[in-house]
Amino acid sequence: MTHNPIRPWRNVERRKSRQIMVGKVPVGGDAPISVQTMTNTDTSDVRATLDQIIRAADVGADIVRVSTPDEASTQALREICRESPVPIVADIHFHYKRAIEAAEAGAACLRINPGNIGDAKRVAEVVRAAKDHGCSIRIGVNAGSLEKHLLEKYGEPCPAAMVESGLDHIKLLQDNDFHEFKISVKASDVFLSAAAYQELADATDAPIHLGITEAGGLISGTVKSAIGLGNLCGWGSAIRSAFRFRLIRSKRSKSASRSLNRLACAPAASRSSPARAARVRASTLSKPSKSWKSGSNTSSNR
Repeated sequence: MTHNPIRPWRNVERRKSRQIMVGKVPVGGDAPISVQTMTNTDTSDVRATLDQIIRAADVGADIVRVSTPDEASTQALREICRESPVPIVADIHFHYKRAIEAAEAGAACLRINPGNIGDAKRVAEVVRAAKDHGCSIRIGVNAGSLEKHLLEKYGEPCPAAMVESGLDHIKLLQDNDFHEFKISVKASDVFLSAAAYQELADATDAPIHLGITEAGGLISGTVKSAIGLGNLCGWGSAIRSAFRFRLIRSKRSKSASRSLNRLACAPAASRSSPARAARVRASTLSKPSKSWKSGSNTSSNR
């Protein structure tokens, strides 16, 4: 925890969790809170995707997620992973083969919902690929895509439904003797996200990946993320920050960074390197590609 004997009301105690590795970045345990953002390019455009990744790393991102909805994306991933300065998370939408291809291409982590991958045999194949290639997995529960039986049980997306979904997915991985995973339970509703994350923190010792999905543009996204992440700063091991806006090299971007630093990084004040305590940065994304603007690249909603 942070330690301020003069102003003890500023002390923040971090939740204890297991530690996993996302590439060379430790997540959870006593590791510094890691900062993740995402690209909004067509991943098959290697140069454009790497350009965003490098700029994100330059302003403090420890991990970057890219969307891999098709075979062209996973084919491009090999070069992207080889040249990226930070570990790459492959966002797997539904098809289990994309997860296997991403693992083979060098992704450090696979973002999946095991329940969306298919039957137990397909989940086992994905887990085998992750083990063979040293990948971790992020279970990504989203309020907007909960399983039908949970919506029927609870009537609407709610914290209990999101946590139950996450625990069901954890069991799928544990049944395959896989434990290198972290988990998120995101919603665009800040209060729903906060409640779900707090329930999840009591239900598992897995590292928790914090984020507000569909946060919005630079201004609204900054406000929603700052409120949501700041409220949860003691629970998380990783923080995702991403907004929908064009490349910004201005004081507005720096202002967004400072807002997140103050609210989301309090638990990191006890890090051995004080400089790393201020590494949350708003992502600086290039002009959205046509595919992103048309909605075919859905990574930002996850």
